Amino acid sequence: MNTDFFGTIDRTSYFSNLNAGVKLIVSFTLIIAALIVRDPLTSGILFALELLGFILVGFRPVNVLARFWPILIAVITTGWSVAMLSAKSGTTILDLGFNTITTDSAAVGAAMMIRSLAMVLPTLAFVLTTDPTDLGDSLAQTFKLPSRFVLATVAALRLVGILFAEWNALGQARRARGLGAGQSLAGRTQTFGGQSFALLVQAIRRGSRLAITMEARGFGAGERTWARVPSYSPRDVHVSVAAAVIIAVAYGASIAAGTIQFLWA
Repeated sequence: MNTDFFGTIDRTSYFSNLNAGVKLIVSFTLIIAALIVRDPLTSGILFALELLGFILVGFRPVNVLARFWPILIAVITTGWSVAMLSAKSGTTILDLGFNTITTDSAAVGAAMMIRSLAMVLPTLAFVLTTDPTDLGDSLAQTFKLPSRFVLATVAALRLVGILFAEWNALGQARRARGLGAGQSLAGRTQTFGGQSFALLVQAIRRGSRLAITMEARGFGAGERTWARVPSYSPRDVHVSVAAAVIIAVAYGASIAAGTIQFLWA
């Protein structure tokens, strides 16, 4: 299977023209807003408003989630696990013999899935519309982070696509040799583990070479100048205000309904 999730940056969407630093702050704020609450109403409103906002600006969340199906499976699995492990109160709706799922535990699992999706959407929107170089310019000149950290971050982000390409190459090489065909689930799991270890070895080697090369070229010495200056536009303000409104509406509705629950409560 060809796997290239982050290989292409979408430069045609509304979000692609935003400042990378603004996108980072907005995405991080929405993620934290969904992370610190556990009630389904707040998470549901956050997810619904994020979904509506992305659709209005031409972003296709359904297509994105379908493209990132492993994340979607992880979200569903997380919700199922939480439902299985939660306190068994309420009416039993599924009896598996070794475990049961009740109305209350199912509600907790559903809330976890919605909460996870509310965190996933802004993350994917940021990743799919942000070029690592633009992010580096913003981190260095807007947030005034050390150049050594910024350059290492940009290099690491650019290596993500290379790692996916190497994963595909490893899989194609195994198939060309007739390995993995007709294997059982245990055999496929073993194959996945071996291929993952090979990719890990290549990643460590590539990272070591890159670090030595950057050090030899003086990337970590003294202050640096930057060729490009990050730009800002009214869109940055619009998106920032929209994110604040989404959070305010979600939290306001939950507080008014008396259902808001924070993680530490």
